Amino acid sequence: MSTTFTRKQFLTVAGAGLGTLALGACAGPSTDGGGPDTKAVAVDWSTIKPASSISYMSSHPGKSRDTELLLIESFQKENPGITVNLVTGGANYEEVAQKFQTSQAGNDVPDVLLASDVWWFRYALSGAILPLNELLKATNTDISGYVPGLVSDYEYDQKQWAIPYARSTPLFYFNKDHFKAAGVPEGAPATWEEFAEWAPKIKAANASASGYQNAYQYPAIAGYAGWTLQNLLWGRGGAWSKEWEITADSEESVAAMQWVQDSIIKDSWAGVSSKNALTDLQAGAFSATISSSADLATVMKASKESAMRIGVGVLPGGDVSKSPVSPTGGSGLVIASKSTPERQLAAAMFIAHVTNAGNTAKLSAATGYAPVTQTADVSAILAQTPEFQVVVDQLKQTRNQDYARTFLPGGDQELAKAATKIMNEKADVKTTMSELKASLESIYNKDVKPKLKS
Repeated sequence: MSTTFTRKQFLTVAGAGLGTLALGACAGPSTDGGGPDTKAVAVDWSTIKPASSISYMSSHPGKSRDTELLLIESFQKENPGITVNLVTGGANYEEVAQKFQTSQAGNDVPDVLLASDVWWFRYALSGAILPLNELLKATNTDISGYVPGLVSDYEYDQKQWAIPYARSTPLFYFNKDHFKAAGVPEGAPATWEEFAEWAPKIKAANASASGYQNAYQYPAIAGYAGWTLQNLLWGRGGAWSKEWEITADSEESVAAMQWVQDSIIKDSWAGVSSKNALTDLQAGAFSATISSSADLATVMKASKESAMRIGVGVLPGGDVSKSPVSPTGGSGLVIASKSTPERQLAAAMFIAHVTNAGNTAKLSAATGYAPVTQTADVSAILAQTPEFQVVVDQLKQTRNQDYARTFLPGGDQELAKAATKIMNEKADVKTTMSELKASLESIYNKDVKPKLKS
Protein backbone atom coordinates (compact mmCIF):
# COMPACT_ATOMS: atom_id res chain seq x y z
CA MET A 1 0.00 0.00 0.00
CA SER A 2 1.58 3.27 -1.06
CA THR A 3 0.51 6.83 -1.72
CA THR A 4 2.07 10.23 -2.23
CA PHE A 5 -0.19 11.58 0.50
CA THR A 6 2.09 12.48 3.40
CA ARG A 7 1.52 13.30 7.05
CA LYS A 8 2.51 16.90 6.35
CA GLN A 9 -0.39 17.14 3.94
CA PHE A 10 -2.70 15.31 6.33
CA LEU A 11 -1.93 16.92 9.69
CA THR A 12 0.14 19.98 10.43
CA VAL A 13 1.89 18.81 13.56
CA ALA A 14 3.38 21.47 15.81
CA GLY A 15 5.94 21.00 18.60
CA ALA A 16 5.50 20.21 22.28
CA GLY A 17 6.20 16.54 21.61
CA LEU A 18 2.48 15.82 21.71
CA GLY A 19 0.85 13.27 19.48
CA THR A 20 -2.37 12.52 17.77
CA LEU A 21 -5.49 11.85 19.80
CA ALA A 22 -6.37 8.47 21.16
CA LEU A 23 -9.23 6.46 22.51
CA GLY A 24 -11.82 4.68 20.42
CA ALA A 25 -12.93 1.34 19.11
CA CYS A 26 -15.81 -0.03 17.05
CA ALA A 27 -16.43 0.19 13.36
CA GLY A 28 -17.44 3.74 12.59
CA PRO A 29 -20.02 5.46 10.46
CA SER A 30 -19.62 5.48 6.70
CA THR A 31 -17.33 8.17 5.39
CA ASP A 32 -19.65 8.69 2.43
CA GLY A 33 -21.41 12.01 2.21
CA GLY A 34 -19.21 14.33 0.23
CA GLY A 35 -16.42 14.88 2.68
CA PRO A 36 -14.96 18.26 3.54
CA ASP A 37 -15.33 19.36 -0.08
CA THR A 38 -19.10 19.42 0.34
CA LYS A 39 -20.20 22.90 -0.71
CA ALA A 40 -21.57 24.95 2.18
CA VAL A 41 -23.35 28.27 2.10
CA ALA A 42 -21.06 31.01 3.36
CA VAL A 43 -22.26 32.60 6.59
CA ASP A 44 -21.71 36.21 7.58
CA TRP A 45 -21.21 35.51 11.27
CA SER A 46 -21.34 39.21 12.14
CA THR A 47 -25.06 39.14 11.34
CA ILE A 48 -25.83 36.04 13.42
CA LYS A 49 -27.22 36.20 16.94
CA PRO A 50 -26.27 33.27 19.25
CA ALA A 51 -29.11 30.84 19.90
CA SER A 52 -30.78 30.90 23.31
CA SER A 53 -30.31 27.16 23.76
CA ILE A 54 -27.80 24.54 22.59
CA SER A 55 -27.07 20.91 23.40
CA TYR A 56 -23.77 19.29 24.33
CA MET A 57 -23.47 15.50 23.98
CA SER A 58 -20.80 13.83 26.13
CA SER A 59 -19.82 10.55 27.74
CA HIS A 60 -18.46 12.50 30.74
CA PRO A 61 -14.91 11.12 30.33
CA GLY A 62 -12.98 10.49 33.51
CA LYS A 63 -16.23 10.61 35.53
CA SER A 64 -16.41 14.31 34.77
CA ARG A 65 -20.18 14.87 34.66
CA ASP A 66 -20.22 17.02 37.80
CA THR A 67 -17.31 19.05 36.48
CA GLU A 68 -19.03 19.49 33.13
CA LEU A 69 -22.13 20.77 34.91
CA LEU A 70 -19.99 23.30 36.79
CA LEU A 71 -18.38 24.45 33.53
CA ILE A 72 -21.82 24.80 31.96
CA GLU A 73 -23.01 26.78 34.96
CA SER A 74 -20.08 29.20 34.72
CA PHE A 75 -20.68 29.62 30.97
CA GLN A 76 -24.34 30.43 31.54
CA LYS A 77 -23.42 33.02 34.18
CA GLU A 78 -21.15 34.76 31.69
CA ASN A 79 -23.71 34.34 28.91
CA PRO A 80 -27.14 34.62 30.61
CA GLY A 81 -28.96 34.50 27.30
CA ILE A 82 -27.72 31.01 26.44
CA THR A 83 -28.74 27.72 28.04
CA VAL A 84 -26.60 24.60 27.54
CA ASN A 85 -28.34 21.24 27.81
CA LEU A 86 -25.96 18.43 28.76
CA VAL A 87 -26.89 15.19 27.02
CA THR A 88 -25.43 11.84 28.05
CA GLY A 89 -24.64 10.16 24.75
CA GLY A 90 -23.41 6.94 26.32
CA ALA A 91 -20.83 5.47 28.64
CA ASN A 92 -17.88 5.95 26.28
CA TYR A 93 -16.74 7.60 23.07
CA GLU A 94 -18.09 4.81 20.88
CA GLU A 95 -21.61 5.04 22.26
CA VAL A 96 -21.58 8.80 21.78
CA ALA A 97 -20.39 8.33 18.20
CA GLN A 98 -23.10 5.79 17.43
CA LYS A 99 -25.77 8.10 18.85
CA PHE A 100 -24.40 10.99 16.79
CA GLN A 101 -24.41 8.78 13.71
CA THR A 102 -28.05 7.89 14.32
CA SER A 103 -28.96 11.56 14.71
CA GLN A 104 -27.67 12.27 11.20
CA ALA A 105 -30.85 10.70 9.79
CA GLY A 106 -32.82 13.71 11.07
CA ASN A 107 -32.19 17.27 12.14
CA ASP A 108 -32.13 16.76 15.90
CA VAL A 109 -28.36 16.64 16.20
CA PRO A 110 -26.30 17.75 19.21
CA ASP A 111 -24.72 21.13 18.58
CA VAL A 112 -21.48 20.31 20.42
CA LEU A 113 -20.12 16.77 20.45
CA LEU A 114 -17.31 15.05 22.33
CA ALA A 115 -15.25 13.27 19.67
CA SER A 116 -12.25 10.98 20.06
CA ASP A 117 -9.45 10.76 17.55
CA VAL A 118 -10.82 7.75 15.76
CA TRP A 119 -14.03 9.68 15.06
CA TRP A 120 -13.28 13.31 14.22
CA PHE A 121 -11.51 12.48 10.95
CA ARG A 122 -14.41 10.33 9.83
CA TYR A 123 -16.79 13.16 10.67
CA ALA A 124 -14.66 15.58 8.67
CA LEU A 125 -14.55 13.26 5.65
CA SER A 126 -18.33 12.75 5.76
CA GLY A 127 -19.18 16.40 6.26
CA ALA A 128 -20.93 15.72 9.58
CA ILE A 129 -18.97 18.41 11.41
CA LEU A 130 -18.21 22.01 10.63
CA PRO A 131 -14.71 23.43 10.08
CA LEU A 132 -14.22 25.94 12.88
CA ASN A 133 -11.96 28.55 11.31
CA GLU A 134 -14.59 31.22 10.66
CA LEU A 135 -16.34 30.56 13.97
CA LEU A 136 -13.06 30.96 15.82
CA LYS A 137 -12.66 34.38 14.21
CA ALA A 138 -16.26 35.30 14.98
CA THR A 139 -15.82 34.46 18.66
CA ASN A 140 -12.33 35.98 18.91
CA THR A 141 -10.89 32.62 19.96
CA ASP A 142 -7.11 32.62 19.64
CA ILE A 143 -5.99 29.01 19.21
CA SER A 144 -2.34 30.01 19.58
CA GLY A 145 -2.99 29.85 23.31
CA TYR A 146 -3.57 26.09 23.18
CA VAL A 147 -0.77 23.56 23.39
CA PRO A 148 0.42 23.53 19.75
CA GLY A 149 0.76 19.78 19.44
CA LEU A 150 -2.76 19.26 20.74
CA VAL A 151 -4.65 21.81 18.68
CA SER A 152 -2.81 20.77 15.51
CA ASP A 153 -4.06 17.22 15.98
CA TYR A 154 -7.37 18.39 14.51
CA GLU A 155 -6.08 20.06 11.35
CA TYR A 156 -6.99 18.62 7.97
CA ASP A 157 -7.27 20.23 4.55
CA GLN A 158 -5.94 23.49 6.09
CA LYS A 159 -8.97 23.66 8.35
CA GLN A 160 -9.47 23.32 12.10
CA TRP A 161 -12.08 20.66 12.89
CA ALA A 162 -12.03 20.45 16.69
CA ILE A 163 -10.63 22.03 19.83
CA PRO A 164 -8.77 19.80 22.35
CA TYR A 165 -10.72 19.15 25.53
CA ALA A 166 -10.16 16.00 27.61
CA ARG A 167 -6.63 14.88 26.74
CA SER A 168 -4.84 12.00 28.40
CA THR A 169 -1.90 9.63 28.24
CA PRO A 170 -1.63 6.05 29.53
CA LEU A 171 0.37 5.65 32.75
CA PHE A 172 2.05 2.75 34.55
CA TYR A 173 0.13 2.06 37.80
CA PHE A 174 1.60 -0.35 40.36
CA ASN A 175 1.24 -1.68 43.90
CA LYS A 176 4.20 -0.37 45.90
CA ASP A 177 3.77 -2.97 48.64
CA HIS A 178 3.88 -5.82 46.11
CA PHE A 179 7.08 -4.42 44.63
CA LYS A 180 8.60 -3.94 48.08
CA ALA A 181 7.79 -7.53 49.07
CA ALA A 182 9.69 -8.72 45.99
CA GLY A 183 12.72 -6.60 46.78
CA VAL A 184 12.50 -4.64 43.52
CA PRO A 185 12.52 -0.84 43.25
CA GLU A 186 9.26 0.83 44.27
CA GLY A 187 8.91 2.64 40.97
CA ALA A 188 8.06 2.12 37.34
CA PRO A 189 10.65 0.13 35.36
CA ALA A 190 12.68 1.94 32.71
CA THR A 191 11.97 -0.78 30.14
CA TRP A 192 9.64 -3.75 29.71
CA GLU A 193 12.72 -5.96 29.64
CA GLU A 194 13.55 -4.74 33.13
CA PHE A 195 10.02 -5.45 34.28
CA ALA A 196 10.24 -8.95 32.79
CA GLU A 197 13.17 -9.53 35.17
CA TRP A 198 11.18 -8.21 38.13
CA ALA A 199 7.88 -9.93 37.31
CA PRO A 200 8.70 -13.52 38.42
CA LYS A 201 10.03 -12.14 41.74
CA ILE A 202 6.93 -10.00 42.22
CA LYS A 203 4.60 -12.90 41.49
CA ALA A 204 6.49 -15.29 43.78
CA ALA A 205 6.60 -12.79 46.64
CA ASN A 206 2.85 -12.17 46.56
CA ALA A 207 1.48 -15.53 45.40
CA SER A 208 0.16 -16.47 48.82
CA ALA A 209 -2.06 -13.38 49.11
CA SER A 210 -5.79 -14.04 48.82
CA GLY A 211 -7.04 -13.57 45.28
CA TYR A 212 -3.59 -12.80 43.86
CA GLN A 213 -3.03 -13.90 40.25
CA ASN A 214 -0.13 -12.29 38.38
CA ALA A 215 2.50 -9.59 38.41
CA TYR A 216 0.95 -7.69 35.52
CA GLN A 217 -2.49 -7.21 34.04
CA TYR A 218 -2.89 -6.11 30.42
CA PRO A 219 -5.86 -3.72 30.07
CA ALA A 220 -9.10 -5.22 28.78
CA ILE A 221 -8.79 -5.67 25.04
CA ALA A 222 -12.14 -4.01 24.45
CA GLY A 223 -10.78 -1.07 26.42
CA TYR A 224 -8.42 0.21 23.76
CA ALA A 225 -5.80 -2.52 23.36
CA GLY A 226 -4.73 -0.89 20.10
CA TRP A 227 -3.96 2.27 22.06
CA THR A 228 -1.90 0.86 24.92
CA LEU A 229 -0.08 -1.82 22.91
CA GLN A 230 1.50 0.89 20.76
CA ASN A 231 3.81 1.52 23.71
CA LEU A 232 5.18 -2.03 23.58
CA LEU A 233 5.40 -2.02 19.79
CA TRP A 234 7.25 1.29 19.64
CA GLY A 235 9.67 0.35 22.39
CA ARG A 236 10.73 -2.72 20.43
CA GLY A 237 10.96 -0.94 17.08
CA GLY A 238 7.56 -1.99 15.74
CA ALA A 239 4.30 -0.20 14.95
CA TRP A 240 0.82 -0.89 13.64
CA SER A 241 1.68 1.34 10.68
CA LYS A 242 4.14 3.90 9.37
CA GLU A 243 1.93 6.67 8.06
CA TRP A 244 -0.33 4.87 5.56
CA GLU A 245 1.98 1.86 5.19
CA ILE A 246 0.70 -0.99 7.36
CA THR A 247 3.63 -2.50 9.28
CA ALA A 248 1.77 -4.87 11.61
CA ASP A 249 3.51 -7.85 10.02
CA SER A 250 7.03 -6.41 10.21
CA GLU A 251 9.69 -8.46 11.99
CA GLU A 252 9.79 -5.97 14.85
CA SER A 253 6.01 -5.81 15.29
CA VAL A 254 5.65 -9.59 15.25
CA ALA A 255 8.48 -9.94 17.78
CA ALA A 256 6.83 -7.39 20.08
CA MET A 257 3.48 -9.17 20.02
CA GLN A 258 5.23 -12.52 20.49
CA TRP A 259 6.79 -11.03 23.64
CA VAL A 260 3.31 -10.04 24.81
CA GLN A 261 1.94 -13.52 24.20
CA ASP A 262 4.91 -15.14 25.93
CA SER A 263 4.43 -13.01 29.03
CA ILE A 264 0.94 -14.48 29.36
CA ILE A 265 1.31 -18.05 28.17
CA LYS A 266 4.97 -19.12 28.29
CA ASP A 267 6.34 -17.06 31.18
CA SER A 268 3.02 -16.87 33.03
CA TRP A 269 3.55 -13.60 34.89
CA ALA A 270 0.86 -11.60 33.08
CA GLY A 271 -2.89 -11.81 32.56
CA VAL A 272 -5.55 -9.94 30.58
CA SER A 273 -8.32 -8.03 32.29
CA SER A 274 -11.86 -9.00 31.38
CA LYS A 275 -13.20 -5.54 32.21
CA ASN A 276 -11.22 -3.04 34.30
CA ALA A 277 -7.54 -3.58 35.02
CA LEU A 278 -7.40 -0.79 37.60
CA THR A 279 -10.20 -2.41 39.58
CA ASP A 280 -8.20 -5.64 39.59
CA LEU A 281 -5.10 -3.75 40.71
CA GLN A 282 -6.95 -2.07 43.57
CA ALA A 283 -8.39 -5.42 44.60
CA GLY A 284 -4.87 -6.80 44.96
CA ALA A 285 -5.25 -9.36 42.17
CA PHE A 286 -2.34 -7.95 40.18
CA SER A 287 0.71 -5.86 40.91
CA ALA A 288 0.80 -3.51 37.92
CA THR A 289 -1.14 -2.37 34.88
CA ILE A 290 -1.51 0.45 32.36
CA SER A 291 -4.46 2.83 32.40
CA SER A 292 -5.34 6.37 31.38
CA SER A 293 -4.15 9.43 33.25
CA ALA A 294 -7.84 10.33 33.37
CA ASP A 295 -8.10 7.74 36.15
CA LEU A 296 -5.30 9.32 38.17
CA ALA A 297 -7.29 11.52 40.56
CA THR A 298 -9.75 8.74 41.40
CA VAL A 299 -7.04 6.13 41.90
CA MET A 300 -4.87 8.34 44.07
CA LYS A 301 -7.84 9.37 46.21
CA ALA A 302 -8.81 5.73 46.74
CA SER A 303 -5.20 4.86 47.54
CA LYS A 304 -5.02 7.50 50.24
CA GLU A 305 -8.30 6.30 51.76
CA SER A 306 -7.19 2.67 51.89
CA ALA A 307 -4.22 0.77 53.22
CA MET A 308 -3.00 0.05 49.68
CA ARG A 309 -0.11 2.12 48.35
CA ILE A 310 -0.58 2.70 44.62
CA GLY A 311 2.25 4.27 42.67
CA VAL A 312 2.28 5.74 39.19
CA GLY A 313 5.05 6.24 36.66
CA VAL A 314 5.77 6.96 33.00
CA LEU A 315 5.40 4.10 30.55
CA PRO A 316 8.39 1.78 30.19
CA GLY A 317 10.43 1.86 27.01
CA GLY A 318 11.82 -1.11 25.13
CA ASP A 319 15.10 -2.63 24.02
CA VAL A 320 15.09 -0.50 20.84
CA SER A 321 13.64 2.78 22.06
CA LYS A 322 13.16 4.15 25.57
CA SER A 323 11.59 7.38 24.32
CA PRO A 324 9.26 8.55 22.89
CA VAL A 325 7.05 5.53 23.53
CA SER A 326 3.79 6.92 24.87
CA PRO A 327 0.69 7.88 22.89
CA THR A 328 -1.57 10.68 24.00
CA GLY A 329 -5.29 10.10 24.19
CA GLY A 330 -8.60 11.74 24.85
CA SER A 331 -11.04 13.85 22.95
CA GLY A 332 -11.86 17.16 21.36
CA LEU A 333 -15.03 19.19 20.88
CA VAL A 334 -16.66 19.48 17.44
CA ILE A 335 -19.71 21.29 16.07
CA ALA A 336 -22.36 19.54 13.98
CA SER A 337 -22.83 20.71 10.38
CA LYS A 338 -26.60 20.21 10.63
CA SER A 339 -26.88 22.63 13.53
CA THR A 340 -28.23 26.08 12.64
CA PRO A 341 -25.85 29.06 12.34
CA GLU A 342 -27.32 30.54 15.52
CA ARG A 343 -26.66 27.38 17.48
CA GLN A 344 -23.23 26.93 15.87
CA LEU A 345 -22.20 30.39 17.02
CA ALA A 346 -23.37 29.72 20.58
CA ALA A 347 -21.63 26.34 20.43
CA ALA A 348 -18.33 27.97 19.46
CA MET A 349 -18.67 30.37 22.38
CA PHE A 350 -19.27 27.42 24.71
CA ILE A 351 -16.24 25.49 23.42
CA ALA A 352 -13.99 28.52 23.88
CA HIS A 353 -15.22 28.86 27.47
CA VAL A 354 -14.82 25.26 28.66
CA THR A 355 -11.35 24.91 27.15
CA ASN A 356 -9.85 28.19 28.39
CA ALA A 357 -6.88 28.20 30.78
CA GLY A 358 -8.90 28.31 33.99
CA ASN A 359 -11.47 25.73 33.01
CA THR A 360 -9.05 23.22 31.50
CA ALA A 361 -7.19 23.35 34.83
CA LYS A 362 -10.45 22.59 36.65
CA LEU A 363 -11.08 19.55 34.45
CA SER A 364 -7.50 18.38 35.01
CA ALA A 365 -7.80 18.72 38.79
CA ALA A 366 -11.01 16.68 38.84
CA THR A 367 -9.78 13.91 36.59
CA GLY A 368 -6.16 13.71 35.49
CA TYR A 369 -6.58 14.96 31.96
CA ALA A 370 -3.79 17.22 30.75
CA PRO A 371 -4.52 20.95 30.48
CA VAL A 372 -4.94 21.89 26.83
CA THR A 373 -3.76 25.49 27.08
CA GLN A 374 -0.20 26.68 27.54
CA THR A 375 -1.06 29.11 30.33
CA ALA A 376 -3.07 26.77 32.54
CA ASP A 377 -1.85 26.93 36.15
CA VAL A 378 -1.27 23.37 37.41
CA SER A 379 0.21 24.32 40.79
CA ALA A 380 -3.07 23.66 42.60
CA ILE A 381 -3.36 20.29 40.85
CA LEU A 382 0.13 19.28 41.93
CA ALA A 383 -0.59 20.38 45.50
CA GLN A 384 -3.69 18.21 45.56
CA THR A 385 -2.31 15.29 43.55
CA PRO A 386 1.52 15.36 43.39
CA GLU A 387 1.43 12.32 41.12
CA PHE A 388 0.09 14.59 38.36
CA GLN A 389 3.72 15.51 37.76
CA VAL A 390 4.02 12.13 36.03
CA VAL A 391 1.48 13.30 33.45
CA VAL A 392 3.47 16.48 32.89
CA ASP A 393 6.70 14.47 32.56
CA GLN A 394 5.25 11.87 30.22
CA LEU A 395 3.87 14.50 27.85
CA LYS A 396 7.50 15.26 27.04
CA GLN A 397 7.96 11.80 25.53
CA THR A 398 4.77 11.28 23.60
CA ARG A 399 4.54 10.26 19.98
CA ASN A 400 2.00 10.54 17.18
CA GLN A 401 -0.26 7.53 17.14
CA ASP A 402 -0.18 5.08 14.27
CA TYR A 403 -2.53 5.96 11.40
CA ALA A 404 -3.85 2.39 11.45
CA ARG A 405 -5.45 3.08 14.80
CA THR A 406 -6.59 6.65 14.53
CA PHE A 407 -7.51 7.25 10.90
CA LEU A 408 -8.84 3.97 9.52
CA PRO A 409 -12.60 3.57 10.15
CA GLY A 410 -12.90 0.50 12.34
CA GLY A 411 -9.13 0.09 12.45
CA ASP A 412 -9.05 -0.01 16.23
CA GLN A 413 -11.61 -2.81 16.19
CA GLU A 414 -9.38 -4.83 13.87
CA LEU A 415 -6.44 -4.27 16.24
CA ALA A 416 -8.58 -5.52 19.12
CA LYS A 417 -9.58 -8.64 17.18
CA ALA A 418 -5.94 -9.45 16.49
CA ALA A 419 -4.97 -8.79 20.11
CA THR A 420 -7.75 -11.12 21.29
CA LYS A 421 -6.45 -13.94 19.08
CA ILE A 422 -2.86 -13.45 20.23
CA MET A 423 -3.43 -12.80 23.93
CA ASN A 424 -6.52 -14.87 24.73
CA GLU A 425 -6.70 -17.55 22.05
CA LYS A 426 -3.01 -18.48 21.72
CA ALA A 427 -3.08 -17.88 17.96
CA ASP A 428 0.11 -17.91 15.91
CA VAL A 429 1.44 -14.38 16.14
CA LYS A 430 2.96 -14.00 12.67
CA THR A 431 -0.13 -15.40 10.95
CA THR A 432 -2.43 -13.18 12.96
CA MET A 433 -0.39 -10.05 12.27
CA SER A 434 -0.31 -10.85 8.55
CA GLU A 435 -4.10 -11.21 8.57
CA LEU A 436 -4.35 -7.93 10.45
CA LYS A 437 -2.29 -6.17 7.80
CA ALA A 438 -4.61 -7.44 5.07
CA SER A 439 -7.69 -6.25 6.96
CA LEU A 440 -6.27 -2.80 7.59
CA GLU A 441 -5.12 -2.37 3.99
CA SER A 442 -8.61 -3.32 2.82
CA ILE A 443 -10.14 -0.59 4.99
CA TYR A 444 -7.65 1.96 3.70
CA ASN A 445 -8.20 1.14 0.04
CA LYS A 446 -11.99 1.09 0.36
CA ASP A 447 -12.87 3.79 2.88
CA VAL A 448 -9.97 6.25 3.05
CA LYS A 449 -7.75 6.40 -0.03
CA PRO A 450 -10.55 7.41 -2.44
CA LYS A 451 -11.39 10.39 -0.23
CA LEU A 452 -7.94 11.72 0.52
CA LYS A 453 -6.81 14.96 -1.02
CA SER A 454 -3.41 14.66 -2.69
